[in-house]
Amino acid sequence: MIDMVGIGPFITLPFIVGLMQGPMAIWAWLLGALLAYMDGMVWAEMGAQWPEAGGSYVFLKNLFKGNIFGKLLPFLFIWQTIIQAPLVVASGAIGFSHYLTFLIPLGDVGKKVVSGSLVILIVALLYRDIKSIGKVSVVLSVITIGTILWLILSGISHWDKLPAMQFVPAGLHLDTLLFVALGQSSLKAVYSYLGYYNVCHLGAEIINPQKNIPRAIFISITGIALLYLGMQLSVLCVLPWQQVATSDFVVSTYFQHIYSHLAGQVATVLILLIALASLFSVILGYSRIPYAAARNGDFFPVFGRLHPTRHFPHISLLAIGSLAFIFSLLFKMKEIITAIIIMRILIQFVSQAVGIILWHYRKQQSQLPYRMPLFPLPAIISIIIWLFIFISSPPIYWLYAFSIIGLGTILFLIKEYRNRAQYIE
Repeated sequence: MIDMVGIGPFITLPFIVGLMQGPMAIWAWLLGALLAYMDGMVWAEMGAQWPEAGGSYVFLKNLFKGNIFGKLLPFLFIWQTIIQAPLVVASGAIGFSHYLTFLIPLGDVGKKVVSGSLVILIVALLYRDIKSIGKVSVVLSVITIGTILWLILSGISHWDKLPAMQFVPAGLHLDTLLFVALGQSSLKAVYSYLGYYNVCHLGAEIINPQKNIPRAIFISITGIALLYLGMQLSVLCVLPWQQVATSDFVVSTYFQHIYSHLAGQVATVLILLIALASLFSVILGYSRIPYAAARNGDFFPVFGRLHPTRHFPHISLLAIGSLAFIFSLLFKMKEIITAIIIMRILIQFVSQAVGIILWHYRKQQSQLPYRMPLFPLPAIISIIIWLFIFISSPPIYWLYAFSIIGLGTILFLIKEYRNRAQYIE
């Protein structure tokens, strides 16, 4: 649950409310939860079947073993991670700079300076053999859940306004614009739900993974969905939706409105700590993915190098940190969030859902550690919702996604050619 939250809901809430024009934002959070449950069943089945470290990297290799896709898709996943991970880091850094403006007035240039400097600072701090940062990150991230609970409980006394809210406005027309708005707002909500599958990355270390991985996924989705829905309702009951939609630091404004400016400052400090802890753990974790794939021969060897004296994957860390710094200066928050999701949909989420269906029919196994209920319906629903979100995004992001896949495929072919040439020699 801690991994799922981060700073995500605090920065996406205004986007969702703005796109859905008020209380209808609740439908984006509900669709995001439905997708998390459906896709979570795919992850639960794969995690129980292959409880190993690596997550999608391992799953794609096993689902498509025996053909070219068993090599290509894992490579494309790692290749996308090299781009997607810096985008995630940049989004956290930009969110940090936005909330900092509640304490220190900053212009657009000032925000860029803060977000870029924050990335450099964290990479510098991580440029060593750090063994305690995981524990520190967890302690700081627990603040996340406490902050959301504080937010919900502070607004419960205002929930008497809920009956008057138009969650389904009279005369609602189910037209193209509504579906586009729902798709784009659900994309922002999904950004805040991502992480329900992180337990799969630790599969080799989980006791009784066949039972505990599915449990962890569904319990965390349920808990976070309730927290997000409660947060959204509380904010809409306290602040006008027009104010929510235009705020860079909506949670700070929320607490200031209910209590005082000091309470808003305290909430802001808590969120900055959350962002800082999230960035530490994100960069630390993502830097190990290209390293592990390179060590297994599935990615470029340079990413498998360790620091000569401190023994950590410094090339991978520097590559992700450098791109994160550039992205934090070039892009805006809304652009980054959209890019993060759209880039991953086809290669990671849709490919896994398609792969698990094909794997079932190919293997025809009746006994599995965990089998999704009503198979293959959850996987099919997952594919439909992912593609709905993909199609409803601006076409420029389709171009980005296909361009990255195309370039990654070319790099894969170059890598395979070099490997074969070395083998012949």
